Amino acid sequence: MVTIDGPAGSGKGTISKLVSHTLDFHYLDSGAIYRIIAFEAKTKNLFINQITQILKLVDGLNIQFSDEKIFLGSKEITDLIRSELIGKFASEIAKNKLIRERILGLQKSFFKSPGLVADGRDMGTVVFPDARVKIFLTASIEERANRRYKQLILKENNVNLSDLFERIKLRDESDTNRKISPLKAAKDAYLIKTDNLSINQSFEKVMEIIRSKEE
Repeated sequence: MVTIDGPAGSGKGTISKLVSHTLDFHYLDSGAIYRIIAFEAKTKNLFINQITQILKLVDGLNIQFSDEKIFLGSKEITDLIRSELIGKFASEIAKNKLIRERILGLQKSFFKSPGLVADGRDMGTVVFPDARVKIFLTASIEERANRRYKQLILKENNVNLSDLFERIKLRDESDTNRKISPLKAAKDAYLIKTDNLSINQSFEKVMEIIRSKEE
């Protein structure tokens, strides 16, 4: 069991997928679960204060992560849940204690043989506190904004770097200061700063830690 937590843009998603492929483990993108809930809520014209209705949505979710794609039932929704609008709604949903408690069982259900790599913000602190290996990836806001800018510019024409910086800064503050499952490194997590590291270098550092725990 490997948990990889960290703020937006730290590289945890990419690294988690590489690690899961290398170990032939299952993969959980916990952030995508909140985005899927937000996507479903938006589809049904629900608002963040309609918690009872949103909780009902959670009970019917059939989520699968397969070959870099995300499925809700038989429908692929990989790109549909990645918009900034859905991300903002998902961040609000993630603050709600009832919703976080409701999806805990769903998150834990991804832990199957031969193992799991769980990517998120509270995987090592709340969802899988007994994980054998816990990693916390981080990077400066400037570096993470630049990474996000490079990703979005390929898909959108109207992308502003300074706006991205502010969004990420606000998201960090929201995630770190929320009362329920705040973003923080587990006491027994290995901290890796990825500012000056390539994806491969970050991946190798993570794999070194995992191998050392196996010895």
